[in-house]
Amino acid sequence: MDVLAWPLVGPFLRWRHARTVMQLPLFAVAVFMIWHGFTGPSLGPKNIAIVFTWIHYRGFVILALLLAGNLFCMACPFMLPRNLARRVFSPRWMWPAPLRNKWLAVGVFGAFLFVYEYFDLWALPFWTAVVILLYFTLPLILDGMFRGAPFCKYVCPIGQFNFLASTVSPLEVKVREPEICAHCTTKDCIRGNSNARGCELWLFQPRKVGNLDCTFCLDCIHACPYDNVGIQARVPGEELWSHVWRSGIGRLVHRPDMGFLGLLFTFGALLNAFGMVSPVYALEAWLQGVMRTTAEWAALGVIFLVGLILEPAVLVMGAAWLSRRWSGGEERLLRVANRYVWSIVPLGIGIWAAHYTFHFIAGFWAFVPVIQNTLWEWGLKWLGEPRWNLGPLVPMGWLFPVELGFLLLGTVGSLITLYQMSVSDFPDKWRHVFAPWAALIFIILGFAIWLLYQPMEMRGMICGG
Repeated sequence: MDVLAWPLVGPFLRWRHARTVMQLPLFAVAVFMIWHGFTGPSLGPKNIAIVFTWIHYRGFVILALLLAGNLFCMACPFMLPRNLARRVFSPRWMWPAPLRNKWLAVGVFGAFLFVYEYFDLWALPFWTAVVILLYFTLPLILDGMFRGAPFCKYVCPIGQFNFLASTVSPLEVKVREPEICAHCTTKDCIRGNSNARGCELWLFQPRKVGNLDCTFCLDCIHACPYDNVGIQARVPGEELWSHVWRSGIGRLVHRPDMGFLGLLFTFGALLNAFGMVSPVYALEAWLQGVMRTTAEWAALGVIFLVGLILEPAVLVMGAAWLSRRWSGGEERLLRVANRYVWSIVPLGIGIWAAHYTFHFIAGFWAFVPVIQNTLWEWGLKWLGEPRWNLGPLVPMGWLFPVELGFLLLGTVGSLITLYQMSVSDFPDKWRHVFAPWAALIFIILGFAIWLLYQPMEMRGMICGG
């Protein structure tokens, strides 16, 4: 199956201005969110910046990633001003070699999770608008100075989230006939030509594997003179257990930065959900008592230190040590951990999906009273008074089964990935590798299910239904 062969959709995506057309409405919405964040009500659930960002955007993104692929990066509104600026200014420098990895992205991603929780961004329209504005400003500056797309590839936390979550997407941008690429002399898919620029993230299509680092920008499709690149169906998650060298990335087992990003992604899902349930407040109060301080940042910092670094390190390195010992392997422990840490990523995706879907379903209709209230303030009363009592998209009793379904799907994906890895690496002793990592997967699953049973804050909503 190739999406480019579909009626209407295929011809539209082949059109060189398709991405701009998709970016324009999202750009208009983002500008409106910024404006309302700065000038609208300070109460979060009444502000469009809060409701659209922390309820609807996250829900739509995770559903799009699971059903299709990295559609948000494809239609990313933050790239629109950057692309316009590049018509006037051309970047002069290459991104510094020491930063051509994911370590900066790891730091930004972790810092964003902390800032979101500590400053309660979900309740602050002004600062949510500032964050959106920063997303417009940073690519304009960085990509205006450096060639390629360094903001997308090395910095953007949304992009890293989308890259990792799209590893289980059913679609992939890839070549149709490898033989045609073998005889191509111009390599337009990565070099570009007079009709279109090549891949700015330096993914050479014949050697590209999976969706990691792919923004679905379609530049390679527009640039290929042989029409040999499509958006094709594939086995979701297959790239996670693949051991081959891949363009722009190399071998995953040789990339501890990407392995740590996958680890942060998975345990960050747990920690982000933990920050919204009642036990976290009891834990913070206990830590403040132990440390003899009233500073929230200190207690929260300890929780993040344990939840994002110490606990993952102990669990992952413990699983790596057991699997190496039982299988008789001789690789370095860090190499083993970096190989098999990708087996927990599908479960991490399931946790994010369960969490975001909860808020998305529970608060889906929140945009109706917010828009009504905004128009009411402008003197436009034709939509009536704000209906703050609107309930969830579906009965609340359905939420737990939906969340549990996402967790179980993520668990199955992780176990399949782990099985493929262990059988490929140790055909005769695969069970010895499988067992400790499977135990880790079920430990994460157990904590995630425990979180589902906790009362969760209805962030971004006045009424939870």
